[in-house]
Amino acid sequence: MPASARSVLLLTLIVLGGCAGLAPSHPPTRATDPVILVSIDGFRADYLDRGLTPTLAALAAGGVRADALKPSFPTLTFPNHYTLVTGLTPDHHGIVNNRMVDPKTGKSFVYKDAKSIADPAWWGGEPIWVGVEKSGRHAATMFWPGSDVAIDGTRPSHWLHFDGDLSPDRRVDQLLAWTDLRGTARPAFYTLYLEQVDHAGHDYGPDSREVDTALRNIDRALARLIDGLEQRGLFDRTNIVLVSDHGMTTTAPGRVVYLDDLVDVAAADVVAYGILAGMNPDGDKGAAIFATLLAPHDHMHCWRKSDVPPRLRYGTNPRIPALLCLADDGWIIGTHDEQARRRKFSLGEHGYDNDDPTMRALFIAHGPAFKAGLRVPEFDNVDVYPLLAHLLAIPPAPNDGSFDDVRAMLRTP
Repeated sequence: MPASARSVLLLTLIVLGGCAGLAPSHPPTRATDPVILVSIDGFRADYLDRGLTPTLAALAAGGVRADALKPSFPTLTFPNHYTLVTGLTPDHHGIVNNRMVDPKTGKSFVYKDAKSIADPAWWGGEPIWVGVEKSGRHAATMFWPGSDVAIDGTRPSHWLHFDGDLSPDRRVDQLLAWTDLRGTARPAFYTLYLEQVDHAGHDYGPDSREVDTALRNIDRALARLIDGLEQRGLFDRTNIVLVSDHGMTTTAPGRVVYLDDLVDVAAADVVAYGILAGMNPDGDKGAAIFATLLAPHDHMHCWRKSDVPPRLRYGTNPRIPALLCLADDGWIIGTHDEQARRRKFSLGEHGYDNDDPTMRALFIAHGPAFKAGLRVPEFDNVDVYPLLAHLLAIPPAPNDGSFDDVRAMLRTP
């Protein structure tokens, strides 16, 4: 029987045993139990109901599944991945967008530019792997935004620069190789980052066959992980937390708000276009830009940063531009020139209001620390960090999360 099939069968038997009144055979949780944090970038919460991910479904049925994980605003990759590991909102940890400018230094941050993201000055707060290393144990990160940066002078004991060409199977194999380290050399905490579902959603849209194929492929890689842990006798004592950073919605070339049809964009320092556009207008023309964009518009809403709705928990960080415009679901904000320079139009997008149902993310937890067969209501992704700190028995750094919001999913709260 192939390894992936054995893994799914194993998990199915666990689920059936639970349904028959037999508790899964987990030993009591211990502070030494390893913790694996998995991110499936762009996995919308309702993708789990498509019937294409049996490994994920079995983990959810044998552990804890949330109705959804509510991402932080803006619902973008770097801000939310860093929120998941710090428990801080983007407004507080400083990664306020995938693209930003620091007004103090004038430096630019671009999420695809390795040189700019390597600067520790961008990364506030204390990510969970730093806390693990400070506790005297080891962390191993198979990719995660920020994990290859010396934050507070500390990196995980084992880490790699991001390589999008490294297949999900090879990423799993590297993680498993780290679990083969012996004694105190074996890491206590691991991350596994998988972006293929997000890429398919951008390129082809969330309802495409390509997204379905990516879901199947990622599920097989996770079955490989489960099988590898089982072969090593680690599965029953490993706490696995599976999340995503945001969801995905359908876009179309006809759904673009062109800012240059409304204002003179040359009179503003535009920091970012896209779903959340940000700019710093200046001078007399800048005043006209504020007046025009703050008026009501079809398919977008604009605010001064000080007037962003409090529920978004966004707008105090100095890296946030003075004027923000947020597109409605399925719409994009740009200019004619900016859109013409795109090599390909994205048929799926994220970054929208975090109350938008299409932005809802995934949360599944499975292992000795967690109850079996429990479904919990949606909760905020800032709460993942205090949960991880509890599982790892380390003191949490200051954060915006609440352990009380996740306590009920634990066997021993």
